[in-house]
Amino acid sequence: MFIPLEGFQPIADPLGTQWLSALVALIPIACMLITLGALRWKAHVAGAVSWALAFLVAILAFKMPVLMALSTSVHGFLYGLFPIVWILLMAIWMYQVTVISGRFEDLRNTFFLISDDPRVLGLLIAFCFGGLLEALAGFGAPVAITAVMLVAIGFSKIRAALIALLANTVPVAFGAVGLPVIQAAKEGNFGDNVLAISPITGQITAMLCLVVPFLLLAVMDGKQGVKQCWPVGLVVGITFGVVKWIVSATPLYNLTELIAAVVTVGVAIVFTRFWKAQGGAEAIPRIGEPVDAELETEPVEVQTPDTSNLTGGRIFMALVPYIMVIVVFSLAALPAVKAAMKRLDVNVPWPALEGLVDFAGKPAKHITYTFGWASTPGILLALVALLTALVYRVSLADAFKELWVNVKKMKFAMLTIGSVVALAYVMGDSGQTLALGTFIAGVGVLYPFFAPVLGWIGTYVTGSDTSANILFSGLQSNIGTEIGEASALGVEKMRALLVGSNAAGGVVGKMISPQSLAIAASAIGLAGSESAILRRIIAWSFILLFLLCLISGLMSTPVLSWLLP
Repeated sequence: MFIPLEGFQPIADPLGTQWLSALVALIPIACMLITLGALRWKAHVAGAVSWALAFLVAILAFKMPVLMALSTSVHGFLYGLFPIVWILLMAIWMYQVTVISGRFEDLRNTFFLISDDPRVLGLLIAFCFGGLLEALAGFGAPVAITAVMLVAIGFSKIRAALIALLANTVPVAFGAVGLPVIQAAKEGNFGDNVLAISPITGQITAMLCLVVPFLLLAVMDGKQGVKQCWPVGLVVGITFGVVKWIVSATPLYNLTELIAAVVTVGVAIVFTRFWKAQGGAEAIPRIGEPVDAELETEPVEVQTPDTSNLTGGRIFMALVPYIMVIVVFSLAALPAVKAAMKRLDVNVPWPALEGLVDFAGKPAKHITYTFGWASTPGILLALVALLTALVYRVSLADAFKELWVNVKKMKFAMLTIGSVVALAYVMGDSGQTLALGTFIAGVGVLYPFFAPVLGWIGTYVTGSDTSANILFSGLQSNIGTEIGEASALGVEKMRALLVGSNAAGGVVGKMISPQSLAIAASAIGLAGSESAILRRIIAWSFILLFLLCLISGLMSTPVLSWLLP
């Protein structure tokens, strides 16, 4: 017997009162925050329960067909495993190959040639090298790789996770070779005119560069860290911000973070030749102190760096995996190569979603599952891992044994990430995220002060600034059309400001996304510590979000409107 497929189009106000629809839509997000932050549940349990609530809200309040809600959830879970978990696993595998080869110790000592102060090194690794990785790969790879590197130079595990997450904010809007702003322009009805959006997002996030390095120093070593290392924090922040501001307004916008990271490291190296931080030796035991003694039961082994045996050849060999990351990802980013890899993707129509459309009436993006085995960063990281094993003469048997060890370690992280992405899919496709966004948009002419909140919510739920832009850029553009005529900016500039602010807001939602928390916890070898990490980092996310909202709002007034291109 033929059963016709049900069609479904999400609406913003299924309950007839916008504030009530938004309040109901908030239930899954509130559940995730409360169970992780207050009740200290394991992340995979909190993720599963939050998904179940999102599923019930979708079918009971937003009237999504049961089969369709279940199907989009399964689709989301699979996407969480591939490509997201796949990318994370390959990033950790690449790092572990360097560890078992013994070469990582040379890399660790090489960093100490730049400075013998671990706080300066932490800033360069998390903020600059992490920014470079975000520019090339994204998808959690920067957090995974920098967190383990920070542990290796003496930071306690949870402290390393906090630093890696906090640093992975500023570069996110232009990560993965500019994908978030490209999608923001596309979904915000600017088409291929990305330069209508990217300078605004670049300016807003560049201003955070004057804040984030100092927050990182505070997380590393409290007041002493800021007091003793503020000059290098200022140099790093200003350099990264200025380069970001300039490049984001040029046709090279998609290389914004890569150029900013490379220039900043170069400037920092020169600066540290003339300036030396005080108190580095005394800081070593402090940065290794456990943040949570119940979870961090194994003390950090503080090893005195030995740079006496470092030759040019050994330094080069220590840097080989990361040089290969830069080369491989840069080649893959070339338009011709990128297009060729994209053609190898396998698109599979997803069952039971044929009748699903978005709020604008267009076919929803989840009606097809894309198996991007060649176009996602995972295959490139796997290639680098295998090349690293070859260069370092690690047998394939030992390399794949290490891979299997990490697969087993990540089993709960896989469940967490899968359930969180499933939650994001069902919330987005049923209209729950639309209801939240529409409610926030109801503040009228004051809306620019709240525009980044949508990006923050979208990235918190999905774990991706790109996904947040896909979810909300169209809505932001429509709001800009409605309020633009009565503003000092006019319609087109208001549309651009709101869409650009959405992309900027997402960068501070990334640090508290359950997906990011699971990646960080897995990378430091403390799966299940997501609650402890969230409780200690969520305040920074709110503070940075407030700053973004203030900047966005002032850019809609004569105070800062002159900044708009």
